[in-house]
Amino acid sequence: MIQLKIIAVGKIKERFWADAAEHYITRLKRSYKFQEIIVKDGNAKMKPLERNNDEGKRILAALAPTDIPICMDEHGKTYTSVKFSEMLDRIGMDNNRTPTLIIGGAYGLSQDVLKKCQYKISLSPMTFTHEMARVVLYEQLYRADAILRGSPYHHVEVR
Repeated sequence: MIQLKIIAVGKIKERFWADAAEHYITRLKRSYKFQEIIVKDGNAKMKPLERNNDEGKRILAALAPTDIPICMDEHGKTYTSVKFSEMLDRIGMDNNRTPTLIIGGAYGLSQDVLKKCQYKISLSPMTFTHEMARVVLYEQLYRADAILRGSPYHHVEVR
């Protein structure tokens, strides 16, 4: 079973986002040895850069030496769902390493975290709340698995 880890800043506070995230996490656990690590978000009274760096320290502390850090970043590379599934399949082949997707808080990821990442992925050129971004990422991870399994969940485009 392929390992997959998520490191995310802060708990999902809105019930509907939490329910949606749990829906996909339940599905992901059928195919992956799935681990979600939630790190505490920074103090709201901190300046954005200070908060970002504070959260970044906790993210870096949560990384294991065997993790393959993949940052979710608005300046990252965009993928189609099929190309994303192929990339995950390729990096997931090494059973000694764990693809680890990292989602920052309200102000994104610190420079130290971004430097540590081997891959940077953008979910969209648009900006999402970090709660919405988590749900979109979980759905895309489930879709990637469906694509690799040949499941009808992912409909092939008809032209």
